[in-house]
Amino acid sequence: MKSKPLVPAVTSLPQSPKDEADHRVRRYALTMTIRIVCFALMMFVQPYGWYTWVFALAAALLPYIAVVFANAGSDSTETTAESPVQQLEAPTPAPTLPVEQDSAPDVITIHESRQDRE
Repeated sequence: MKSKPLVPAVTSLPQSPKDEADHRVRRYALTMTIRIVCFALMMFVQPYGWYTWVFALAAALLPYIAVVFANAGSDSTETTAESPVQQLEAPTPAPTLPVEQDSAPDVITIHESRQDRE
């Protein structure tokens, strides 16, 4: 029995470095936007109460969380290779018929002169 080579599926490939960096920047910007909203809510929501401390704690901790998540690359999540169950066999080529030698090929000859170019 012939052993078939393992071919990785396209879906098992990791993200490109550019896409991964874009994703991390978007995640960092979103986390920092949430921090700004928490800071604004801490300042402007009246009357002050226990929720003010929750907003203050979130505004203080979110920069650390944003940096940790932004610096975490894709190596933290392992991707598994998806192996196709059955590979398609290449079809056998059809036998070619011999070309007849007595038929002359069509030849097209073009003659140019200076007058044709102007």
